[in-house]
Amino acid sequence: MHVAVIGAGIVGVTTAYELAADGHQVTVFERRGSVAAEASFANAGVVAPGYVAPWAAPGMRGKALRSLFSRHGPVRLHPTLDPATLRWLWRWWRACEPGTWQANRLAMQALAQYSRARLHELVARLKLEYERHDGYLVLLRTPQDLKLARPALKTLAEAGVRFHLVDAARCREIEPDLNPETPLQAGVHLADAEVGNCRQFAHLLRNEAQRAGVNFVFHSHVDRIEPGERPRVVQHSVVVGESTRLSQADDLFDATRPMSAGDTDDHFDAVVVCAALGAAPLLRRAGLRLPLQPVYGYSITAPLRQHHGHPDHGPRAALMDERYKVAISRIGNRIRVAGSAEVGGAAEHMNPAPLETLYKVLHDWYPGAAHMSQVQRWKGARPMLPDGPPLLGESGLPGVWLNLGHGSSGWALACGSARVLADRLAGRPAAVDLTRLSLARWR
Repeated sequence: MHVAVIGAGIVGVTTAYELAADGHQVTVFERRGSVAAEASFANAGVVAPGYVAPWAAPGMRGKALRSLFSRHGPVRLHPTLDPATLRWLWRWWRACEPGTWQANRLAMQALAQYSRARLHELVARLKLEYERHDGYLVLLRTPQDLKLARPALKTLAEAGVRFHLVDAARCREIEPDLNPETPLQAGVHLADAEVGNCRQFAHLLRNEAQRAGVNFVFHSHVDRIEPGERPRVVQHSVVVGESTRLSQADDLFDATRPMSAGDTDDHFDAVVVCAALGAAPLLRRAGLRLPLQPVYGYSITAPLRQHHGHPDHGPRAALMDERYKVAISRIGNRIRVAGSAEVGGAAEHMNPAPLETLYKVLHDWYPGAAHMSQVQRWKGARPMLPDGPPLLGESGLPGVWLNLGHGSSGWALACGSARVLADRLAGRPAAVDLTRLSLARWR
């Protein structure tokens, strides 16, 4: 089959590769000039299946409300919320019920475990090097933080996730450069988790996909999809520099925009939508409304200070400050600090408050470790459905398939989601239960 993939983030690239590996002819449309240029650009890079879970969870309502009144709270609401975001928040509120959360958690963790296994298969077979390190350490600053973490540890144990609750001394053995002056009560060590450069992996897999015959069409805005036995994709080429920042504006996908000389009008045997924020308006024009909203995350990345050509100070792998929900990762010879969940607003507006929290957590644990004069600041939109799990499989529109809505877990779920999508498109059974991952749950 000739399959179109819309979007070349980490999910789109892995999907294109898996489809090509199955022998399909694949064309990828991407509005940026390269792969992994938006939500996949500077994320934390953590792959920890045990910590992949719905944001809609029991107790999260109270945590989110308290966070709004905290200077360094991990959850933030934009002062002005549009009706679509308010509807999304209401659905999220309802999805926090224990029964809904439990079903969604099990589905997401099963997909995450499968995805990590598929990631390792690809890495071994293709011999990919993407600044990967083993281990993930969750830091608990105080006895109260440890007490609050107990329910999550019980959930990890019930899910069969291998972890060790360790004291402060052991934490400092695992990560010897932790600041000794910052209070530390305990830690949760997941030796099977890992961290890696998501963007670099996407570029490497893009190369492999191209060797398998995948055609990447960059600077291409898809205006509309026309479902059918052979669905039609209408897109227009973009002059480099026309769109330099992520936008939620529908006019990026305006079906009334006149086609230019670089436009194409193509029919395919199937279309797979992996377009992140662009998916909602695109599918709405095709007749499918999805409750998909961006939850923005922030990161700062800076080179580690060097001594005789090697980093002098910094994390060995990845950590999470549980109090502030901020991850600290080693990405090659750089340190990345990522966190925040900001609902509402726009990608173009960089809120200084979450950035201040990132700087604070970095200084608490690794003061002076990085060249802060060379810091790169990033804000990314993580499209998320109110209940948490992504959408995989048939869209209900003839010839149109979905692989989207992964939220902050896109890197952890990408390889498994892509393989599941390729299997379903080929008529094969999925390797995981799709009951909570399909569109049926929103019908």
